[in-house]
Amino acid sequence: MERFDWQPNALSPIPLYKQIEDYIKEKIANGEWTIGMKLPSQRTLADAFKVNRSTIVTALDELAAQGLIEGKGRQGTRVINNTWGLLTSSAPLNWNSYVDTGMHYPNLPIIREINRAEFDPNIIRLGTGELSSELLPQEKTKHIMNILSKQYIPLGYEEPKGDILLREQLAKYLQTLGIQASTSSILVVSGGIQALQLISMGLLQKGATILVEKPSYLYSLNIFQSAGMRLIGIPMDQDGMQSTLISKYKKQFFSSLLYTIPSFHNPTGILMSEERRKVVVATCNEIGLPIVEDGVYQDLWFGSPSSKPLKAYDRSGSVLYIGSMSKTISPGLRIGWIVGPEAVINRLADIKMQTDYGSSSLSQRAAAQWFLSGLYEEHLDCIRQQLQIRRDIALHALEKHFAHIATWNVPEGGFYIWLHINLRFSMQKLFYKVLQAGILLNPGNLYDRHAEQHLRISYSYASLHDIERGIEKLARIIQEIKQ
Repeated sequence: MERFDWQPNALSPIPLYKQIEDYIKEKIANGEWTIGMKLPSQRTLADAFKVNRSTIVTALDELAAQGLIEGKGRQGTRVINNTWGLLTSSAPLNWNSYVDTGMHYPNLPIIREINRAEFDPNIIRLGTGELSSELLPQEKTKHIMNILSKQYIPLGYEEPKGDILLREQLAKYLQTLGIQASTSSILVVSGGIQALQLISMGLLQKGATILVEKPSYLYSLNIFQSAGMRLIGIPMDQDGMQSTLISKYKKQFFSSLLYTIPSFHNPTGILMSEERRKVVVATCNEIGLPIVEDGVYQDLWFGSPSSKPLKAYDRSGSVLYIGSMSKTISPGLRIGWIVGPEAVINRLADIKMQTDYGSSSLSQRAAAQWFLSGLYEEHLDCIRQQLQIRRDIALHALEKHFAHIATWNVPEGGFYIWLHINLRFSMQKLFYKVLQAGILLNPGNLYDRHAEQHLRISYSYASLHDIERGIEKLARIIQEIKQ
């Protein structure tokens, strides 16, 4: 649902339609809603402003009569002029033409809808891939910041690869995962997505082909596609990406690299087996195919530690390893890292300096303190326990309400359950129907256009009560659609 920073006042003597008309007119006059911009639909505006649709129609009719907007049937209503344009002889600037031709692709409409709805406090978020505010370490973070307040606080830029204290701590932490890396082979970045952006800009040519799991998190992003690259999906089984197909796909599609999330895969939750990991690394070494390993869920295992990262089996420098604190400590900290050969790290560090001149020095020092204090491992123990409880609640609710209409995996860690619904209907229709009922989902076709009967269920964000209530309501809505 569209959200605005303003609401009409029902107690005002000014009619609601007039308030809405004036609000939209001000947006246009101030240049916030520019020439060519498409307005939200009448239904969307009515829902956002909590008024009848007829009120919206009246307001838009008034704006159209003033020559500010124009409706073109199925093409929607667009801004065609502003109060300044009406007073001048020159044609007003059409920013929309720039927006439409920008190099970076826009998000899919459903992803934009998800991004908006995630800030609605009344929504049950069964698709959100981040920790609930209940799980974020508020008290430990205060303790960290208290320690920092008594030390020298870095306020300037850091060196290109990042704060040396943090990289020293990361080198020690990586050893616990079986990864040997010196500080010169580590680059601090502002989260996993920036790591992928740097790789796309610094290591790949336009037109390059990237092999990924099918389904894959990368399909929900436009980082590589916007750079003129294409993604080719390799099918998965219960042990992860089918390694026997890597050589075939590499030759068939002249692939440039392989991207994988081997630990608690997004969106399926699959944990690649240790044997499969060894085969993937050996195969890629043999055919000269670099690997980008996304390890942001590596530490979120339940019961027993997950298999070592692919990077731990890499002896030829063919694996770039991405890690992050976004899934374990806080997405707001914006601290991640890339581990790889020094030549690659130097190249990516140079590009990072050109784009943002380094990640926040304060965030880097706080991240270093998480490791130095021993609080990182302490916090992980707590998070693993809490996530396992949430997973079990979700599985129990699915067994109770979905046993006859769906199948699903049982994840051994991470955030996600990959739900396959044994009924055929429009996933888009389901998405908007459950959203109207106060539930936010991530449809499977965001990760694979053929996954029309899948949903990515996340148990990391919603409360225990909302997980149960949301899954029950979802099952009821699916039954209604089926009928």
